[in-house]
Amino acid sequence: MFSKILIANRGEIACRIIRTARRIGIATVAVYSDADARAPFVAMADEAVPIGPAPASESYLLPEKIIAACRQTGAEAVHPGYGFLSERAAFVEALEAEGIAFIGPPASAIAAMGDKIESKKLALAAEVSVVPGFVGEIDSTDHAVRIAGEIGYPVMMKASAGGGGKGMRLAHGEQDVREGFESVKREGLASFGDDRVFIEKFILDPRHIEIQLLGDRHGTILYLNERECSIQRRHQKVVEEAPSPFVTPQMRRAMGEQCVALARAVGYHSAGTVELIVSGADPTGESFYFLEMNTRLQVEHPVTEAITGIDLVEQMIRVAAGEKLAFGQEDIGIDGWSIETRVYAENPYRGFLPSTGRLVRYQPPAAPWTDDGTANGRRGTGGIRVDDGVFEGGEVSLFYDPMIAKLITWGSTRDEAADRQVAALDRFHIEGLGHNVDFLSALMQHPRFRAGELTTGFIAEEFPEGFAGAAADETLRIQIAVIAAAIEWGWAARGRRISGQLDGAVPVTCEWVVQLDGQDYQVTLGEGHALVDGQRVQGHCDWQPGISNATANGPEGVDLDLLVARERPHWRITTRGRSFRALVLPARLAPHAAHMLEKVPPDTSRLLLCPMPGLLIALHVRAGDAVEAGQPLATVEAMKMENILRAQRSGIVTRINATEGETLMLDAVILELE
Repeated sequence: MFSKILIANRGEIACRIIRTARRIGIATVAVYSDADARAPFVAMADEAVPIGPAPASESYLLPEKIIAACRQTGAEAVHPGYGFLSERAAFVEALEAEGIAFIGPPASAIAAMGDKIESKKLALAAEVSVVPGFVGEIDSTDHAVRIAGEIGYPVMMKASAGGGGKGMRLAHGEQDVREGFESVKREGLASFGDDRVFIEKFILDPRHIEIQLLGDRHGTILYLNERECSIQRRHQKVVEEAPSPFVTPQMRRAMGEQCVALARAVGYHSAGTVELIVSGADPTGESFYFLEMNTRLQVEHPVTEAITGIDLVEQMIRVAAGEKLAFGQEDIGIDGWSIETRVYAENPYRGFLPSTGRLVRYQPPAAPWTDDGTANGRRGTGGIRVDDGVFEGGEVSLFYDPMIAKLITWGSTRDEAADRQVAALDRFHIEGLGHNVDFLSALMQHPRFRAGELTTGFIAEEFPEGFAGAAADETLRIQIAVIAAAIEWGWAARGRRISGQLDGAVPVTCEWVVQLDGQDYQVTLGEGHALVDGQRVQGHCDWQPGISNATANGPEGVDLDLLVARERPHWRITTRGRSFRALVLPARLAPHAAHMLEKVPPDTSRLLLCPMPGLLIALHVRAGDAVEAGQPLATVEAMKMENILRAQRSGIVTRINATEGETLMLDAVILELE
């Protein structure tokens, strides 16, 4: 066994690897860029070595700097995590030349399966089902249009070396191909150093199912069941779960055996994942096709750990050290259900645009996961596990992935795991930048998600107009109206040192009008109860002025965890995936004061504003040009993803306020329209 390993990664996955290494008695070395000097993973490791500036191309993506850090510290092996150098065959070969072990598969397997075009050829040769498409290099946009027409729309364009949702575009017709092909090439080159693109048929009602593999150097390769990863946005996974609500035992075995055979054909060992696309339109479950093999640890690996009891990072380390797997296929079971949601720095209320900046407040719902060797250790405290790599006061940088944390829950049933997600998401407290916690909660509560009726188009289909908050029934709205009145009363009475408890002593009956999303509620607070439009409501609200967290009785006696913020003259109360904006007025003043307090937002309809901090890589119009609604105006790159900004209505460009290559701030004016 190794005595010291180096983690060639950052953030939550570096923390994750360090915790397992520490548990099994292995010292760790972290490498870090200038942007990560104060990051938690640097403090957690036994040693830390700086490797360069913030851009990954000048630090984490340079093999020579990783090897130099190994020499400096005496690290015997390198765990690459995911992303960065994790699937670079040349990196593995460079390590081997230095006598340093790679905690992952052999270079030959990475080379064979890491290239999406070559891997499809291998799959065809091994008689593995693949999605119909063009397996080869595409010369130009015209060539891409011709191929797409031959395959038949809709088609998916993918960067050959892509992953993580980058370098992918869905095309429903020729115009989509012409607009998107060059963007796919650029994203592939910027993110992976490879601008080759391939095109394949888009499967109707597609479900994204993946098989977790684990093999040793002695010929054993096992499949550790499946994960359902169909809930995606822009081809990037948002929710993962294990097992899949769609996969039957027969499907699981057929998929698993086929994936093992493919891995065996390339001499695979270590952890790896075969991704499959499954047609949800085929009730037999037989229409599944090979997409790609990820020759590394997956972001979503914790859900597999939760239902199998196997620490995948530990097994990767043991395999790299030459040990045999201590279990066989018959030992792999399914215990309960696990769901993972990815908490991202993005604003779902503004079209999921990336959000960067300082984490002014960061309080996760559970302590960082530590494995105590028990089932509870695998699943976290009370069935809740948080994998993160950020800290309060730290920054989410535009140089790296916008993930803040992964929330993993376990339950004996799927509904129990989802219920724990909703409760835990309510206890996330994040301030300082946009985040998607409300959206994740809405997904967990959605009737279609609860029914297991998933496709990769779920988000686009269920939120076609964007996200405005989770659905809220009238019972919850009444509760929020009472809570808002109780908080306002406590705020007004703070000078008399009276708390905002609904079940506390209210010296006199007080009447309020609460305006909630355009609806008025008549609220009367009394001792231990309230009346809402004449209906008696029991409950309590524990809150103190200056404290953001609150608890209250919710619908049907369920406790609610609340986030409360003062946005004069309103209260912002967030719970169950919805942010309520409540204006609370004394009943006697409400008819006269409400309209005076409302602010009229400025008219920005003539301006094209930058929706996120990013780099302006292309301007598609000039001053004086006439434009139509939907026409591309500019392309902004943020976190290695290109975002095409389109005209919302027809008009004439009167002024250009930015230049290509300029770094723009949020809401910077790019151009003006008349």
